[in-house]
Amino acid sequence: ILNWTKYVYDSMAQLDNAMQDFTSQEIMINQSPLYFERLTTVLTNTPKRTVANYLIWRFIIFVLKTSALGEKYMNLLTNYNKVLFGTSSERARFRICGSYTTNVLRLAVGRMFIENNFDPDSKIIGLDMIKELQVAFDELLEDLDWMDGPTKVVAKEKNSYIVPKIGYPEEIKNDTYIEELYSKLEFDENFFENILIVERESYYENLRELRKPIDKEKWSIAPSTVNAFYNPLNNQILFPGGILQPPFFSKTYPKSLNFGGIGVVIGHEITHGFDDRGRLYDKYGNLAKWWSPDAENKFKAKAQCIIDQYSNFTVTDIHMKINGVNTQGENIADNGGLKQAYRAYRNWVKTQGKEEQNLPGLHFSNNQLFFINFAQLWCTLMTEGDALNRVRIGSHSPGEFRVIGSVQNSHDFATAFQCPVGSSMNPIDKCHVW
Repeated sequence: ILNWTKYVYDSMAQLDNAMQDFTSQEIMINQSPLYFERLTTVLTNTPKRTVANYLIWRFIIFVLKTSALGEKYMNLLTNYNKVLFGTSSERARFRICGSYTTNVLRLAVGRMFIENNFDPDSKIIGLDMIKELQVAFDELLEDLDWMDGPTKVVAKEKNSYIVPKIGYPEEIKNDTYIEELYSKLEFDENFFENILIVERESYYENLRELRKPIDKEKWSIAPSTVNAFYNPLNNQILFPGGILQPPFFSKTYPKSLNFGGIGVVIGHEITHGFDDRGRLYDKYGNLAKWWSPDAENKFKAKAQCIIDQYSNFTVTDIHMKINGVNTQGENIADNGGLKQAYRAYRNWVKTQGKEEQNLPGLHFSNNQLFFINFAQLWCTLMTEGDALNRVRIGSHSPGEFRVIGSVQNSHDFATAFQCPVGSSMNPIDKCHVW
């Protein structure tokens, strides 16, 4: 039997004075008891040499991905990726090194990024759009016929408590803060040794967090990241500066494009607070049962509609259907985000008292441009290996079906493009959760 308490205690003992009070009597939370139970069985019945080889292999795979072992080993990784993902060529080494550096020194690199590539106005406009999307969510919440009044009240309250983070954390403009943040990292010219230093310090820093108050304001994402996030543990939505760029957003874009781009992304992240997982947490990010039994049962029925719809989509290149269960959270967020963003856009038009000027040279209305910009964001070229990997274990549907599934359920899309009732893009039976 493995002594996990001793393992953790010995790890803590290697730290500085911050962990002098850590003892073997410390209360530990095991989030995956069944996993550890089975792991103990596997380790007990597996030869030590096999376990050692596995650990070494895991380490080598990690180091290979940093490009630290040279061309010989990079070729091994390239061949491995060809089999796993169907990639035909290796990633350029400067991109690998750049990605690793960005991940390790995310706020230092983020400082450089925002100084050279981020318009401060984008942060102001983005925050305004978040507020507009939250208003749209509340309006659509009122329209729901499956949720009871008391649960709606709590849902609105959770929406109002969402903490928006956009662009970058203000402290990265402080030189002293950046210097202190990385003060324990002393690098030389040996890239491999530098990686070991980084990983060791990262491990110890995670252990030190045990005695620190939870900082809900802390950024864990590089400002240059082209993605967005919802954290249910602190009810926070985060939009790094990297995603506040074309084609998602530009302060010079018509509002139809911005709402169809970053607006849908904002709505997507808001909806994550109310999807199959996010709904389990309250406005403070604590696990709580705040839904009525009736609302919970009706939500599950609505979610099942989404599951069934997406499970019928076939990725033609690999002749496999999407896993509607694994992707339900993201699909619910896609559908909710699109609906909220369109409502927010039409609310904006209403406050202006008139429609935006049409883009010259295009024969599309602004309502149509909203959906066109949403759709073109997810144009994706995947290898068969990548598509197979996405379908088997991915939490997102392939881009094609993120678009088709969402607009098939949208009455607004059908109206904008005058799709006949019962046609492929305007089916009679639609799925609506939020």
